[in-house]
Amino acid sequence: MLGENIKSIRKSKGLTQNDLAIQLNVVRQTISKWENGLSVPDSDMLIDLSKVLDTSVSALLGENIITTKEYDINDIANRLEAINLKLAQREIRKKKILHKIFIAFLVVIVATFVILIKLNSPYLYWDYTNPEIAVVGTIFHGFERLFVRIAPIILMVSIIEIIKRRIDIKRA
Repeated sequence: MLGENIKSIRKSKGLTQNDLAIQLNVVRQTISKWENGLSVPDSDMLIDLSKVLDTSVSALLGENIITTKEYDINDIANRLEAINLKLAQREIRKKKILHKIFIAFLVVIVATFVILIKLNSPYLYWDYTNPEIAVVGTIFHGFERLFVRIAPIILMVSIIEIIKRRIDIKRA
């Protein structure tokens, strides 16, 4: 069957055995042996043969092309559906993780504010004549000032993102 298919497809393309042999870098006798069923091409050569003859390997092997295409289309549709489902699940998981991250930011910011309020800036009363205390106090003061300036922005963004993620998760 393979030999007959090679011969009929080769002839339908208007190629001689010699033309096909030149394109595949084999001798004409090899093509003749394939067409007469005396030998068969290996898998790599079969792929090259399908490319040169502009047909599928399935057609060369004698499978019904229409049935194969229908099967392929259904198979592809099923695979695409599975991939889309996995992507949707991954997107939902990603949204849930981001939602939890923003909630964590919110909790950390509120907890840090509570701690800073409870501490009531104790570094203001430290004796800065000791160099180690001066360094620690300066670092603590710098952190507090930076945190108080940046935290409200992060807090607002976190709240907005939590609300957006909650809406997105409920829609999905």
